[in-house]
Amino acid sequence: MTPMLEITPIQAFEDNYIWALCQPTTAKCLIVDPGCANSVLQYLSERQLVLDTILVTHHHADHTAGINILRQHFPDILVIGPAAEQYRIAGLTQSVTEGDTIALPQFNLELSVISLPGHTLGHIAFYSAPVLFCGDTLFSAGCGRLFEGSPEQMWQSLQKLMALPDETQIYCTHEYTLANLKFALHAEPSNSDLIEYTRHCTHLREKNLPTLPSKMQLEKAINPFLRCKNKSLQKKWQQDSAQTLFTALRAAKDQFKG
Repeated sequence: MTPMLEITPIQAFEDNYIWALCQPTTAKCLIVDPGCANSVLQYLSERQLVLDTILVTHHHADHTAGINILRQHFPDILVIGPAAEQYRIAGLTQSVTEGDTIALPQFNLELSVISLPGHTLGHIAFYSAPVLFCGDTLFSAGCGRLFEGSPEQMWQSLQKLMALPDETQIYCTHEYTLANLKFALHAEPSNSDLIEYTRHCTHLREKNLPTLPSKMQLEKAINPFLRCKNKSLQKKWQQDSAQTLFTALRAAKDQFKG
């Protein structure tokens, strides 16, 4: 990831972040998961920017509904998304799969594609060290619901992300952190890193500041869904493997009222 790129959250709906990547030396802008065209158009207009590229992590409407309106305004843009979901995402101009590299010389940027089935079956992430755009797979202190995939698939996907360097910056697409932290504290109430992080994020949200991006090293310390190999957590939840603990935690989170 070139140090020149500025990454900014565009707020949309109740809690979505549409990520904007801008190169200060040009007016070109790259957008990740544009669920709302109006939010993007307002952002571009205020900063006198031109949309050049859209990246899409998965087919859900709150990540894709703005694509065709944005293409009407910027007909020549690249729209890059998952090959496994190309028939469910109107407006893609390029489909990619795990192992592909996306070269965007206009941003001095190369992105690797990572396949992350679980939230949806064709979900992907885009990675350019140290930055990861992971859609709805990994959240700060949480992970995505299993709308299409199995707990086994999601756990394997999260392990792929955990293999990335500790300094990886996690740009997910929802401000779910405080709600996730309530469940994380329920799952592991004595985790001192988690208690401290909850204070930090509460302070940020009181100022209406984003809790994102998070960092992989931090998530490994506080996110119960990344801590399923932890023997004391397995014991607390009466599970005997990382996979069964992940399955139990995901089911418990789905029912959690907090």
